[in-house]
Amino acid sequence: MAKTTRQDLRLARHARLRKRVTGTPEKPRLAVFRSLKHISAQIIDDTTGITLVSASSMEKDLKAGGNIEGAKKVGAAIGERAKKAGLSTVIFDRGGFQYHGRVSSLADGAREAGLEF
Repeated sequence: MAKTTRQDLRLARHARLRKRVTGTPEKPRLAVFRSLKHISAQIIDDTTGITLVSASSMEKDLKAGGNIEGAKKVGAAIGERAKKAGLSTVIFDRGGFQYHGRVSSLADGAREAGLEF
């Protein structure tokens, strides 16, 4: 019998979600990763496999923690960087995490910065 850790269950949810969510050059994927201490987000074009824009709470210039306020700052940063890169609409990929707390706060910050999803 396979081990079913929380990580295994999250990866199974993420794989199930990724069957439907794919980033294109016109509408790339906003992928979120949440660890115990930090949160990060990337905007990815899945057709070429290239990360177009990224932001993380580990960056010194953001000075954002891994809490809800920090997630909102990371969302705002990725929204602004996406605007500079000429991106306005994305597909949100919650990465198998529950859309609650830090993940929803990051999404709200990105929406306030002008991203549409």
